[in-house]
Amino acid sequence: MLKRNVIIIGAAGRDFHNFNTYFRDNELYNVAAFTAAQIPDIDGRKYPPELAGKLYPSGIPIYSENDLPKLIKDLKVTDCVFAYSDVPYQRVMAVSAIVNAAGANFILLGWKETMVKSVKPVIAVGAIRTGCGKSQTSRRVIELLMKKGLKVVAIRHPMPYGNLVEQKVQRFAVISDLEKHKCTIEEMEEYEPHVVRGNVIYAGVDYEAILRAAENDPAGCDVILWDGGNNDFPFYNPDLMITVTDPHRAGHELRYYPGEVTLRLADVVVINKMDSAAPEDIQTVRESIEKVAPKAIVIDGASPIKVDDPSVIKGKRVLVVEDGPTLTHGEMKIGAGVVAARKFGAAELVDPRPFTVGKLTETFKKYPNIGTLLPAMGYGAQQLKDLETTINNTDCDSVVIGTPIDLNRIIKIKKPNTRVWYDLQEIGSPNLEEVIDDFVKKHNL
Repeated sequence: MLKRNVIIIGAAGRDFHNFNTYFRDNELYNVAAFTAAQIPDIDGRKYPPELAGKLYPSGIPIYSENDLPKLIKDLKVTDCVFAYSDVPYQRVMAVSAIVNAAGANFILLGWKETMVKSVKPVIAVGAIRTGCGKSQTSRRVIELLMKKGLKVVAIRHPMPYGNLVEQKVQRFAVISDLEKHKCTIEEMEEYEPHVVRGNVIYAGVDYEAILRAAENDPAGCDVILWDGGNNDFPFYNPDLMITVTDPHRAGHELRYYPGEVTLRLADVVVINKMDSAAPEDIQTVRESIEKVAPKAIVIDGASPIKVDDPSVIKGKRVLVVEDGPTLTHGEMKIGAGVVAARKFGAAELVDPRPFTVGKLTETFKKYPNIGTLLPAMGYGAQQLKDLETTINNTDCDSVVIGTPIDLNRIIKIKKPNTRVWYDLQEIGSPNLEEVIDDFVKKHNL
């Protein structure tokens, strides 16, 4: 029987996981290539033989998604597997049209083929888009479990943008681990808030190996917390699925892949940011939940902010720096930094676009609708340098840092600046404490 030639269409995350769980040792298929999108400078690499397994002694090349029609023809591909997240349905089907027109099948793998089962109870936190508030929801869940004396190990959705072999299994327990693993800003934004609160968090490439390491963590493990990425559904079979929604992007919960999958899987849905959203948008989200996840518990939530030094904002012309992916493919027009600038009386939000350099100039060309905000892009050393230069070039009085990390630790900001902090705050009942109480009792923890 001839093997079927496959291309996995991805962005250095779900694509590698789908390969590892479904294709790696599957004699029916030959994965001829990966393609890459969304993340800069990740095509041109190779999925290494050390991770690809015995069927792929030379590894698997990674090409740009732009080359898809030619690759399908040249590699005699029969099946293309779409495997990345936070994508509008129109974009998913546009890729499907490219694949079908080239003569190949277009495939979306489901959770039964890709989820790994843990020996520990698993709580998964996902969302309908990137930037909804998964991280603060995860932190709140961990806080509630720790109050009960339970040891929680978090595992974050992958962001392997460096040496894939070295990144097979990564453990972060102290700040120095971020440097040890050569983390990008995007990785630090997810790992640092856990580490500074005293939690252990894992990430990497091989998520079954990561899970087994986490279950046997030297600090102990009673519960696994899956901290999802973008709007992807979990890599692990959850005993409790929490999905976060965002009324600032009302309607997106039914228009983006695979966010609707994540919503339909939900046991609990959090409607976040209600403190800064319009009532009609909150109602739209409620109607969507009722339509596709009517049995889910719905928790009303807010993301109240606090600022280290409000005097840096009041009456000043400020540059607001926000989380990168949330502004780019997340399409957000307002983040914590903007909310803080408005709340604490900024005179003006300064447009950074006349002052951008290098990779950041390219980012604004690719995502022209970002507006008067600066995404904290830092996938590599050059982007970090360009971010630093752009901030210091910008004609502003001060800088409002709305990212979840201490930017001053990794770049030199020569202007007065202040950080914005935000956590999840539930409104009324039901709330996460009640949900976690039931979870703990159910699993005899």
